Amino acid sequence: MGRHPRTKFHRYLAYGAYAAIGMGLTAACSGGGEASSAAPKGGGDASLQETLADPAPAGETALNVEVLAEGLVNPWSITFLPDGAMLVAEREGRLRIIRDGVLAPEPVAGVPEVLAWNQGGLFDILLHPDFEENGVLYLSYAHGTRDANGTRIARAVFDGASLSDLEVLYDAKPPKDTGHHFGARMVWGADGKLYMTIGEGSKYKEKAQDMSTSYGAVIRLNEDGSIPEDNPTFGEGERPELYTKGHRNPQGFAYDAERDILWSHEHGARGGDEINIIEAGNNYGWPLATYGIDYSGAKITPFTEYEGTTQPVKYWTPSIGPSGLAVYRGAMFEDWDGDLLVGAMSGQALHRVIMDGAEPAGEERYLLDREERVRDVEVGPDGAIYVATEIDSTGAQKAGKVLRLTPQ
Repeated sequence: MGRHPRTKFHRYLAYGAYAAIGMGLTAACSGGGEASSAAPKGGGDASLQETLADPAPAGETALNVEVLAEGLVNPWSITFLPDGAMLVAEREGRLRIIRDGVLAPEPVAGVPEVLAWNQGGLFDILLHPDFEENGVLYLSYAHGTRDANGTRIARAVFDGASLSDLEVLYDAKPPKDTGHHFGARMVWGADGKLYMTIGEGSKYKEKAQDMSTSYGAVIRLNEDGSIPEDNPTFGEGERPELYTKGHRNPQGFAYDAERDILWSHEHGARGGDEINIIEAGNNYGWPLATYGIDYSGAKITPFTEYEGTTQPVKYWTPSIGPSGLAVYRGAMFEDWDGDLLVGAMSGQALHRVIMDGAEPAGEERYLLDREERVRDVEVGPDGAIYVATEIDSTGAQKAGKVLRLTPQ
């Protein structure tokens, strides 16, 4: 990933009280500095927050859908090992292996204890760039108690059956007392740095604009968990791991090497899901600006744009509940090269966002005839598309699957 300039935030966080129901925000500024006397103005078209778009059409490519594994409990992420096997993280705290198309009956030993509560649990899996030599992988998971928890990164050595030498690298700060909005997707940039998304804990939405917290952020670390010296700056009182702020709950993250872009998507509330290009020092606006409203129907903010913040590349209203993100590169779906694949939990579909360069040019939906929702999506080394699905209903815990998609 190319170098981005070191930037300071504008003092757009100094704003007068506005009609954001339930927030009670008055005036603040980045990094704990003095509030500006002139509040920057918001803007955009507030009617778009309640303007519902038609759903994307059904996809035109006929698919073969192969069930690789079933009986999983909330499979949250999948990743490929160099030998072709797959690791699957079950949110309840188990790491599973699929070898030669068969789910191993026993989970991987040595997985750390996770807080499996509400939306919390075991989340993402990321292999070290030198995994074939050192066997090191990274896990993100909810850690702590219901009264004090957060997103954690740890790394360990994987020998094919168990984890050892577990080392905790990072904890989101400060601890929170909610079981919502952990973020927790991880990627490597071309600079060799580790990037991870962190949610804002839901009821702490204003903390997405508090630079002394890692809530509502993308963070950037060295591989050992230390802080890179060239991270962007955000002002006095900032957390040094911050790379971007102003996010809600980003659960899709992918590095696009051919375009040199970090793509992310995040949940809105009732509408306002977003796809963003992540760039150093940027603020993505939550909750100062959004294309959605609160679940209650109340306005979160009157603005869809706000001075000093970055607009999304794409947004969805109504919400699709995006989770999992991949950039398609491969010969199996030749016409899809460079398109973004997005799992949808509200819409229970796999979305193909058709790209023209770095801009969306269209969209279509797949897996519409299934009852599962898509939690994660990955492009396999064979060019096939692999998705982790789950059913969000009582009594259907063990309905999770891993599917392999190929063109007919």
